[in-house]
Amino acid sequence: MIKNGVYIIAEAGVNHNGDINIAYKLINAAAEAKADAIKFQTFKANKVASIFAKMASYQKNNLKKQMRQIDMIREFELNFEDFIKLKKYCDEKGIEFLSSPFDHESIDFLEELIPYYKIPSGEIINYPYLKQIAEKNKPIIMSTGMATLGEVEKALDIIYSVNKNSEIYLLHCTTNYPTPYEEVNLKAMLTLKEAFKLPVGYSDHTLGIEVPVAAVAMGAQIIEKHFTLDKNLRGPDHKASLEPDELEAMVKAIRNIEKALGNGIKKPNKSEIEIKKVVRKKLVAKRNIKVGEILKIEDIEIKRTNEGLEPEFLDIIIGKKLIKEINEDEGFTWNHFMEEK
Repeated sequence: MIKNGVYIIAEAGVNHNGDINIAYKLINAAAEAKADAIKFQTFKANKVASIFAKMASYQKNNLKKQMRQIDMIREFELNFEDFIKLKKYCDEKGIEFLSSPFDHESIDFLEELIPYYKIPSGEIINYPYLKQIAEKNKPIIMSTGMATLGEVEKALDIIYSVNKNSEIYLLHCTTNYPTPYEEVNLKAMLTLKEAFKLPVGYSDHTLGIEVPVAAVAMGAQIIEKHFTLDKNLRGPDHKASLEPDELEAMVKAIRNIEKALGNGIKKPNKSEIEIKKVVRKKLVAKRNIKVGEILKIEDIEIKRTNEGLEPEFLDIIIGKKLIKEINEDEGFTWNHFMEEK
């Protein structure tokens, strides 16, 4: 298991804009927000995209310019030494360091730095990539954006063919930045859980915090959410990211939902015991009743009072003879009755 409770990944991604100093600030923000981990992206640009690869529409919209995908990626590339420094800084700040590898060299490099491999959605059909990660024998978190159920199944088959004991977590995801609410399809997370009997989570690209909080209420064990220092910074993902105060609000909301979910056992809480004594009604006398009288239905009312029998005993006490007198509005107790022989 990754951890007890919901594991919250603050996704920095490439929101450092290729500047390690911004990356340090992102770590500070994620740690202050009390996220469990911060995740970056590790890649060699020339291993990720060819010179002919085009930018996605959301990348063009957010960058406000047209360029080759490889040129865009190069702007946001950190070197391997940078990630070693970031890992050390995360350790100092008490937050787990994660980074998604996007090429084979990065997979090998990250092996000693990360506790889990996070597979991005775009690599789910990259079978040599999946096999290499499976060989590392580390827990795997796999995003499933853009994938069909069949493609997820095939990716799992590939991983298990290399390591049948792989510990895998599946994240439902919609790969659109930002994701409109009508494209979230959060119920698909439950479909993944049912289909593959694996723990599931949700990687969110909506603008707010409502959907990841809802995902937790539905059973997500992992939440991944992009964040940035400033949504107005230049870059492909900033506009679909939370700012630090929003990230902190999301973490707090998720922790509150975790508490609210409870253990599923239906019973009164300790705080309800005293309140139950006050608000639950009891059987009380509608008039003054003397010793020896036979109790009739019209002699009884159901009201709140300090002491008395609960309404479930109504049919039992009707017809009973009083051995102790009772005043109007006083609650009936077993001491008021004599059992018939």
